[in-house]
Amino acid sequence: MAGTTDIVIVGGGLEGLAIAWSLAERGGVGVTVLERGTLCSGMTAKSSGIVRCHYGVPSLAAMARDGAEVFSSAEQILGADVGFRRTSYIVGVGEVNAASLRANVAMHRELGIEVELVDHDAVAQLWPGMRLDDFAAFAHEPGGGHGDAYLTGMAFAKRARELGVQILQGTPVEALRIGPGGDVIGVELGNGDRIDAGAVVLASGVWSPELAGPAGLDLPIRPQREQILLVGTGEPLRDVPVFSDLVNLQYFRGEPSGELLVGNSDHSSPEFADPDGYSNRADPGFVEVNIGKLDHRLPAMPDPRIASSYAGCYDVTPDYNPIIGPAPVENLFLAVGFSGHGYKISPAVGKLAADLLLDGASSEPSVDAADFRFERFAEGRPLVSRNPYRGAGEMR
Repeated sequence: MAGTTDIVIVGGGLEGLAIAWSLAERGGVGVTVLERGTLCSGMTAKSSGIVRCHYGVPSLAAMARDGAEVFSSAEQILGADVGFRRTSYIVGVGEVNAASLRANVAMHRELGIEVELVDHDAVAQLWPGMRLDDFAAFAHEPGGGHGDAYLTGMAFAKRARELGVQILQGTPVEALRIGPGGDVIGVELGNGDRIDAGAVVLASGVWSPELAGPAGLDLPIRPQREQILLVGTGEPLRDVPVFSDLVNLQYFRGEPSGELLVGNSDHSSPEFADPDGYSNRADPGFVEVNIGKLDHRLPAMPDPRIASSYAGCYDVTPDYNPIIGPAPVENLFLAVGFSGHGYKISPAVGKLAADLLLDGASSEPSVDAADFRFERFAEGRPLVSRNPYRGAGEMR
């Protein structure tokens, strides 16, 4: 069987579905999404769902700003609940990073992000019982919080289908099809069927390099395993602010269940893994280190205990920032390497990709499409924070 469409999106996770939704909102093009399993069943389902705008790269901060606006109005925009809870977001730093924090907050305000520097007393009111004496400064985003990546991806899919997008599950892509001139002309499916397309969007996360390689494209993406703990604190913690602890290099937030989701912000010694064959449980050493950090930060927890744990893989690039834009292979578009930023910026990723695919330029003045170009690595011009944090630069 052979089919034809304007744009094929390989990957039915959060980013692929955000792009499908945005293209459908623009109208005038036929879009087909191909997912090898079920929608959002890969790394999307492992996302922590943090919503924050605190980045040292202005384009990323602006994309997170626009993402938060979509999440907070999802019922009206997407016609579905995405599990967003506006609990606010706090980041705390030590003295070595206080100047960077103040510079980032000033930059965020220029972008129209609601954020303020707050003192120890204000944080103590927002997070009672937290040890704060080793922090030098804090920033607070009232519009931050957390959502559910699976629900968000399914909401993108629902709206995209309503607007005419074809979404096929259980449809693995075996290879990109290359024409006589070296350009991409479509995809070949696992069952031997072909789909011809004017453009192919590669949005398959940690699995993207194996598809890009045979087309002559070496994607600088590695699967970095990240572990998550769910901690019962002895009392429900549902609507506390998301907290980024850049002294202990840890983050945590409340779960709808009342447990505390605890993650890692120390990427100095990354663990790379097989995305189809890694342990889905936290290692004993990770548990010991992170519970120690949590005990230090929240000493008043009445009865802390591990409720559960899991792990996922970030699709990381050398600069820990995404690649969004045309590949150096004609008719191939990349939306890969999200490096842990994917949830919060996903609505803006959809919009930027649709702009570039249909118009060749970003329509959002504060989002510079050139920041995310594939060629930056070969040029030796990685995308890095203007105001990096010592010890936590990779994810900021």
